[in-house]
Order: sequence, then C-alpha cells, then structure tokens
Amino acid sequence: MKRLVFIYLLSVVSALSSTISVAVAANVSFVMEDLKKEFSKSHPDIKVDLTVGSSGKLATMISHGAPYHIYLSANMEYADTLYQNRVAITKPVVYAKGALALISNKDLNLSKGISVVLEDNLKKIAIANPKTAPYGKATVEALKNANIYKKIKDRFVYGESISQTVMYATKMADLGFIAKSALYSPLMSHYKKGISWIDVDPKLYTPIKQGIVILKEGKGSSDVRSFYDFLLSESAKEIFKKFGYILP
Repeated sequence: MKRLVFIYLLSVVSALSSTISVAVAANVSFVMEDLKKEFSKSHPDIKVDLTVGSSGKLATMISHGAPYHIYLSANMEYADTLYQNRVAITKPVVYAKGALALISNKDLNLSKGISVVLEDNLKKIAIANPKTAPYGKATVEALKNANIYKKIKDRFVYGESISQTVMYATKMADLGFIAKSALYSPLMSHYKKGISWIDVDPKLYTPIKQGIVILKEGKGSSDVRSFYDFLLSESAKEIFKKFGYILP
C-alpha cells in the first residue's frame, strides 16, 4: 500500500512539473547555472534543459526541426533569421552584450594589449570559428582593425564554439581569444586579470549584441514565457553583469 501511495505521489509531481528545452550559445553556458538557480526560486516545478553549442550550428538544427522552446544566440543575426523564416515567434531582443578577452598560460607582457599576439614564441592562437561563432567573428574583426590579422592568421587553432575555444586557449594553444564571461566560471577563477588575461579593447570590434527568441515549439506555453521573461528581468541582468556582460 505504501508503495502504491509513493508511486501515486511521484506521478502527481511529474504531472505538475514541466520541462523547457533551451538552445544556448556556448558563451552563455557559463552563466546559465546561476540563472537557473535564481529562476527555480520562484518556479521550482519548471525544469530547464540546456543544449549548448555554437550559435550557427544551433540555428541550423532549429531550422531543421530541432524541438527547442527558446534560443539564446551570441548575436542578433541568427535569431533574426529564425524570426524572418517564422521559426521563431517573437522578434529578437538583446538580453546582454558580450565582451572579448585575451588569455594565456604563458608569462607575457599583457600591458601591450592585443599586439602581444605578435610575439614570436606564440605558435598557436585559439579563436572561435568565425563562420559559426559570433565571438570568432568579433575576434577577426578586432585583429583586422588592429592591423594584425594577416600577420598571425596562419597560427590560428579554431574551436567550433567558444567553450571549445576556452579549452584550446588554456590547454593546447599559447594564447586565445575567448568570451569574457568564461572567466567568471569557478573553474577559471585562478586566472587573474592583468596577469593571465586582459580585455580586448571594445573599440576594435562591433558590440556583441546577443539575441533571444521564443521558438514555435514554445508557442502558447506559460512556462516558456515565464523563463523568457525572467531572462529579460532585472534579477537576470544582475547575474549577466556579474559574469562580465554589458547590459543592453
């Protein structure tokens, strides 16, 4: 009898809970756990499942029918394309602006700024793939505006997402360009500003406006709308700010 009651209670809990599927640009993965924890305080019965990848690849998957409810892109372009193609049901809005950072495990003179990449002992430089990752595109733009790109492009090691690029930058390459948000992850706390990493001058690249949309799969769901609204709320903005993002 007790077993039957237990099974019944489990079925009731399951019925009362729901799951939201969210496609998340890799740079946002570093902040999502904090966002989920904050959201769960007011919505304990809503589970948020994440799929993390490069913005371009996620957008392609969604265009081919991947059943996500919300898409957080690392730029506005991919989100707007989904909206124009009627795959997204809400017009893209900016939820945060991302920033680039330069990181290295080597003993470098980071006071040189971005020009430190010209040092001869730097054989491998990690960047995100500019074809699919907006942070990679921003990196190329910054290097071109600094008149450095052609001098070092043969040293690039490409990550398919910014999270893979972080791994390359810290494990395989001599230096790398990553999302600043990654540096606020507990796993990256031993990297110190001015010693291991620096900001890339924001004047060198177009601001990385990151867009969010609700997708067709999320139409009519109050739970999906609740999480979407939360991501644009003041409490979410404070969390984004804590992870190095610039508020819209």
